[in-house]
Amino acid sequence: MKQTGNTVFLTGATSGLGLGLALRLHDLGNKVIISGRRKDLLDRIAAEHAGIETVTLDVADPARITEVFGEVTRAHPELNVVVTMAGIMLRENLLDPAHLVTAEATVATNLLGTIRVLSAFLPFLAEQEDAAVVTVSSGLAFVPLPLTPTYAATKAAIHSYTESLRVQLADTPVRVLELVPPAVRTALMNQENDENAMPLEAFLSETMTLLAAQDDGELLVETVKPLRYAERDGSYPQLLSMLSGY
Repeated sequence: MKQTGNTVFLTGATSGLGLGLALRLHDLGNKVIISGRRKDLLDRIAAEHAGIETVTLDVADPARITEVFGEVTRAHPELNVVVTMAGIMLRENLLDPAHLVTAEATVATNLLGTIRVLSAFLPFLAEQEDAAVVTVSSGLAFVPLPLTPTYAATKAAIHSYTESLRVQLADTPVRVLELVPPAVRTALMNQENDENAMPLEAFLSETMTLLAAQDDGELLVETVKPLRYAERDGSYPQLLSMLSGY
């Protein structure tokens, strides 16, 4: 993907991987617009990082996605990159009927949110030069963490959806990349101090190198490859057993 001179819109970029990626792209000289649900966080980020623009968006709200598409493309008719970072990861006890609320919220944010954002922006991006879409799945798309079953299922769906998206957009200017993170030291699932998780800055540095080298395909940092290729390598049962112990 072109590294500078882009205008990039990121969903779910008020913390963690989303904010880190937004700041790295901003530092390279790209115009960056971030979105998230909390206006106070967006305002603070804009105040701390001159030039970054913000817009409030809950990707579980289809009407708001339509509004934001209009706002962003009117203000930035040169927009050429969309990154769908928004996601939630919550524990579920599948024997407790109350888990259904969590499951539905996870599907609405992680899967439908991504599909709805892309549905709004893709016709616009198809008219742009150097256009790209970056979706975000997970290593858990390939070997699930049983504590978070719907999260893993939505990320598996994002992987499959992105594969189809890449084929359907092959004859357009839009390149399709899939970011496949491992566990990273962020607030997601309280992993800030998890020694088994990858340090955030190391993940971002490796990801930026991959972005510079690839125009499409999967963005795989080294630590996620055991999960990604578990089926191929015959290590799926062992890795699933290990993740079942968390």
